[in-house]
Amino acid sequence: MVKVYSLSTCPWCKKVKQFLDDQNVQYDVVDVDLTQGEEQKKALEEVEELTGKRAFPVTVINGTVIQGFKQEDIEGALKDEA
Repeated sequence: MVKVYSLSTCPWCKKVKQFLDDQNVQYDVVDVDLTQGEEQKKALEEVEELTGKRAFPVTVINGTVIQGFKQEDIEGALKDEA
């Protein structure tokens, strides 16, 4: 299970999503800035709980939390998932 918390305008978020697309990885994405009300509040709380801050992107791969676009970390977590 792969989940990405991002902002629709964030260049690093776009890099994470493009990398996952290039690897043919299926993932769920929450573009936090495109959500509203309770849905946005919940997403922000989840990001803060995972990382201790509100910074994007946040990629979660089988419980491994990766803050930012760290290709090697993402690749490693994906290998562990396989």
